[in-house]
Amino acid sequence: MAEQKKDTNELIKVRRQKLADLQEAGKNPFEIMKYDVTHHSKEIKDHFEELEGTDVAVAGRLMFKRVMGKASFCNVQDLQGGIQAYVARDEIGVEEYKDFKKMDIGDIVGIKGRVFATKTGEKSIHATEVVLLSKSLRPLPEKFHGLTDTDTRYRQRYVDLIMNEESKEVFIKRSKIISKIRNYLDGQGFMEVETPMLVANAGGAAARPFETHYNALSEDVKLRISLELYLKRLIVGGLEKVYEIGRVFRNEGVDTRHNPEFTLMELYQAYTDYHGMMDLTENLYRYLAQEVCGGTKIQYKDFEIDLGKPFERITMVDAVKKYSGVDFNQINTLEEARAAAQEHHVEYEERHKRGDILNLFFEEFVEDKLIQPTFVMDHPVEISPLTKRKPENPDYVERFEFFMNGWEMANAYSELNDPIDQRERFKAQEELLAQGDEEANTTDEDFLNALEIGMPPTGGIGFGIDRMVMLLTNSTAIRDVLLFPTMKSQGAAKNAANNEAQVEKTAAAEEKPAEKIDFSNVKIEPLFEEMVDFDTFSKSDFRAVKVEACEAVPKSKKLLKFTLNDGTDRKRTILSGIHEYYEPEELVGKTLIAIVNLPPRAMMGIDSCGMLLSAIHEEEGEEKLHLLMVDDHIPAGAKLY
Repeated sequence: MAEQKKDTNELIKVRRQKLADLQEAGKNPFEIMKYDVTHHSKEIKDHFEELEGTDVAVAGRLMFKRVMGKASFCNVQDLQGGIQAYVARDEIGVEEYKDFKKMDIGDIVGIKGRVFATKTGEKSIHATEVVLLSKSLRPLPEKFHGLTDTDTRYRQRYVDLIMNEESKEVFIKRSKIISKIRNYLDGQGFMEVETPMLVANAGGAAARPFETHYNALSEDVKLRISLELYLKRLIVGGLEKVYEIGRVFRNEGVDTRHNPEFTLMELYQAYTDYHGMMDLTENLYRYLAQEVCGGTKIQYKDFEIDLGKPFERITMVDAVKKYSGVDFNQINTLEEARAAAQEHHVEYEERHKRGDILNLFFEEFVEDKLIQPTFVMDHPVEISPLTKRKPENPDYVERFEFFMNGWEMANAYSELNDPIDQRERFKAQEELLAQGDEEANTTDEDFLNALEIGMPPTGGIGFGIDRMVMLLTNSTAIRDVLLFPTMKSQGAAKNAANNEAQVEKTAAAEEKPAEKIDFSNVKIEPLFEEMVDFDTFSKSDFRAVKVEACEAVPKSKKLLKFTLNDGTDRKRTILSGIHEYYEPEELVGKTLIAIVNLPPRAMMGIDSCGMLLSAIHEEEGEEKLHLLMVDDHIPAGAKLY
């Protein structure tokens, strides 16, 4: 690692010197204000017959260069792809050719020339001018693929977009998806609106909000968790069809399908119900599949999902009966629901009512079976505080969740417009909040005031845009479809990356032998702060290890398989049941503490919390280890003293 950093630092010095030489010669690329681009690479290739022999001007990043005496080849990458250019000294000039030979991979260049095809048939540009538009002072990675680079891809998306064409295509397609959604809804007579992000009352969903403070108003406020309550106010105001596509913020965990800030679309239509929302959803998804994917059958991993057939519609009670064998039509009391849960090993909390337990059965036995498009209808009233009850069965509401690939893709209601009933639902949510449910709603008096003015019968729905993009682009994780996903700060390492002197200092320090580290002074992740007894730990063989590779264990929802470097030539392979809390790509490159042959009672609360401190075993041998996350700067093999 130290040698690699030293090599990088040398390359940076060389590039900075090249820039200084250019500036001294009056050729500072950063003084160039614009470049007139006439064509993009794909456009030239697609219309080669029309453009052959004509002059074009392209601009982009120099990704390849092969110098052959008086003539050279290079490849320039722009938004649409890459195109080859033939650069000859006699064509662009002697001095200009010298400047070209000094250009580096990663530089931004402009090239003018004639469109032609080489002897091998490569569609190319015969350059008459090559201009350095921006100097790249940091080299691009030679290899930028594979699991070990996932963290860097997310943190440095700009490099990911340069090096991985597939990644760029995902985000181009994401933009197209959102554009097509707007086209469809605008064509249906919907109006796009904007509502506040900072709110006094974060309602409309079961989620824990982020909190902040307005200095000017001297008031605490929250970041919105939903768009619902403000959009309904607009329905009250007479805007009959409204929608918003925007960021919402939920203070919750991060996994392959969740990011604390994500893109949500909600729409509301007066004078319709949840059946109208089902029809809209079915038609919208078919339209997007045709426009974005070219057909109504899409491939996601091992499954072909058919959006051309009518989507299945099934009640939650019938779905639970179908997949678990338990018929909640025959379960009438809370005691009977609890008994069924115990019999089928469904965990519930004391505060859960019959409807909550029905939902727990659904999550346990049904969700992951819903691969093809399915509307799950008629949810229990206990989990739906903003939804109209079914007149014929008031224990249930007119609500559906839309599922594909085992994921919830949308949530829709026949919206509750009875202000008296709504106040009672808010009151029930307040009671849950008092019992410790941090995701419960609080009473929104202004929203109740709007309902008392009068809201027409209304259908409403919320779509998770990020999951929609995941499905339509065949992307594995939500971070793959977010340009800048939420990542834990890298702290001092982040600052060092921006300061050449600091990088050199760090590299020099890493060349020294690893020193013993007092792990009791290391800041532990908050997840474990109250669970660690260092006095007992210190009696163990205790050292730092680096995670070199990590992957999910097939057919297991909990296990991750690690390859660890403990500072020796031996690589440790272990399993740990922590997939619920971490994704494999989050752990690669991290530093952990390994405690070999841990003495009894060194952990507190393992059985009750089941967190990262749960026991793990090597695949070969009986040696027990435990892991604990620590700061990344601790070297592999460092021992406790």
